Amino acid sequence: MTTQLQSLLNSPEDTRDQQWEINFFEQFVKEKVDLVFPDPKPGPDSWPYLFLHTGPNAKEPVKDVLGWLSEKGVGLALNPNKEMPDYIMPYGMIWYYRETGNFLSDHFKFTGKKLQIEQGKQYFTGEPSKAYIPEYVRKVVREFLRQQGVLNPRVCMLSEDQQYWDLCFSLESLGNPPSHEHAGIAEALGWFFPNHYSIVLISESAIGSFYSL
Repeated sequence: MTTQLQSLLNSPEDTRDQQWEINFFEQFVKEKVDLVFPDPKPGPDSWPYLFLHTGPNAKEPVKDVLGWLSEKGVGLALNPNKEMPDYIMPYGMIWYYRETGNFLSDHFKFTGKKLQIEQGKQYFTGEPSKAYIPEYVRKVVREFLRQQGVLNPRVCMLSEDQQYWDLCFSLESLGNPPSHEHAGIAEALGWFFPNHYSIVLISESAIGSFYSL
């Protein structure tokens, strides 16, 4: 572990502001780490995380670890032996870094918001591009949904202004879960996507065309 990263990780929790986060991201990808366990473990939120440890003799390049995680649908927890891990990254942050070189986006996110379709109002729809959801990410999400009994998830992009887009999952393809479960399902799906992606559940009857994920 370099002195730069050690200095950042020695910072008190209450001083870790946005600038600290920017500095941490920039330094972290240059570092090496060790695996606490050889395989991912469930975190407190039940999602799978690879537990990583920083130390003077760490051997695994962080960039290599991130590449492996992006293929496996796994997040990471850095120094989970502490009362509060130094950082926790859900899967969406990890693959977004692989695609863009950034862990986070400045775009605002409305995950799980209640989307109201107004009759007579124009909406723009389309299929999510492979740049928006890469194929290896689709494979991970499909496998997660398959384990929940969803065999053919369908999605589409929806916008009022062609500037801000919602990633819509077809309620029918998810088995028409009751409305009180919608927010929780959208939040769960959000773990797989970058922080600024807006995930909503909507009926195919409301907007028409959906596409296999």
